[in-house]
Amino acid sequence: MVWPAGMARAARRIATAAALGGGGLTALGATAYGLLIAEGMLARKTIGRPHGMDGPPSDGDYGDFPGEPLKLAMLGDSTSVGLGLTDPGKTPGVLIACGLAAVAERPVRLRVVGKSGAASAELAEQVDAALELRPDVAVIFVGANDVITQTSPATAVRHLTKAVRRLREAGAEVVVGTCPDLGTIRPIAQPLRWVARRWSRQIAAAQTVGVVDAGGRTVAFADLLGEEFHANPGEMFGPDRFHPSDRGYAQAAYAVLPSVCAALGLWPEPRPARGEGLQPIYLAAATAAEEPGTEVSATRVDGRASGTHGKWVNLFRRRLGEGLNDA
Repeated sequence: MVWPAGMARAARRIATAAALGGGGLTALGATAYGLLIAEGMLARKTIGRPHGMDGPPSDGDYGDFPGEPLKLAMLGDSTSVGLGLTDPGKTPGVLIACGLAAVAERPVRLRVVGKSGAASAELAEQVDAALELRPDVAVIFVGANDVITQTSPATAVRHLTKAVRRLREAGAEVVVGTCPDLGTIRPIAQPLRWVARRWSRQIAAAQTVGVVDAGGRTVAFADLLGEEFHANPGEMFGPDRFHPSDRGYAQAAYAVLPSVCAALGLWPEPRPARGEGLQPIYLAAATAAEEPGTEVSATRVDGRASGTHGKWVNLFRRRLGEGLNDA
């Protein structure tokens, strides 16, 4: 398929600007920047830390199956540890581990090395801990704290890319849940909410470019929970109105699960629908930043990894819970 040149160029500008640190708060004047910092501090005070800084302990073996366990590592921020939950069985790591065990018909050994409050710059230490497990697959949820701490997309993605490359060099498959849309967070007021949305999606687009280039695959969170957050805030948000409830965490986990299984060769790749399948990386990155649940992974065309408009990738919009009833 030949993509319109203007469309490809526009997508490349979006993703490249993010990867190089363009856009975001750096484009705002000093007065506006000061206002946003003040509003950010107010949002943090409103949110607080009612859950502390730790999720429920969830390391262990899951799945009542024979055989050598598959090894799964969870890295990233508070979303990766299930901050706010009290039942380990409802954390994203355990949900993914149990789903993976059911698909593989093998036990799964889970180790959670993520840390509440972590930004991408802290992934190096987490990778050190994860590699002690010698994981078959690593899942990373990161990006929200890069927005909250006003970290440039270039800096955030550089740290993420290094983490993915180290894990891949150690033999682990890597799936990254990209930065969620922080514009859905109720305690964040305008205009900070608008900037948070814009910055979130810039980082998500840049994450896709960096992660795929390093050998991993991404799943876009975008506003994955946005509609349900607005419709059912009491169900999809936890008590602090910032972190997800158990239902929200489950939706994130099940969005990532098919890609984890596919990365390990346990899940057939879906047939592409209209607008899916083979695309240049910059177009796919820009598309995925706007489309929750979209997976992007590297591929080849006639034996070549790249074309005129950059690296070739496959883009799929996986449906929530796709194939889970057959697991």
